[in-house]
Amino acid sequence: MDKNGKLHEKIYDVVWGDADKRKPDSKGKLPAVGSTVDVANATWTNTIGDPELIAVWKDPDFDPKEHAFCYGRVLEIPTPRWTAYDAKRFGNKPLKSTTMTLQERAYTSPIWYTP
Repeated sequence: MDKNGKLHEKIYDVVWGDADKRKPDSKGKLPAVGSTVDVANATWTNTIGDPELIAVWKDPDFDPKEHAFCYGRVLEIPTPRWTAYDAKRFGNKPLKSTTMTLQERAYTSPIWYTP
């Protein structure tokens, strides 16, 4: 939050799975991790990404004179959605617009900084 009370939020990709294969593009956008989901069988393999990620990070835009907050966000690899499990179990053919995979997210509690 700047001195005028306006929030400025920015997302930083700090650490990511398959870092030896995935690099940010010229705009800093990280490509998706990929997917191992077999929709027809409602299965996936845990062969992409990394089982553990560890990093130490320092905010390059941090100003100790301004209020701030930060939080971590984690994305899992794609897995079958319940619609894929139902289609497999009941032998139904889903509509073309049906979402068959999902990618779960987790967020930490925020860390608040007051000067």
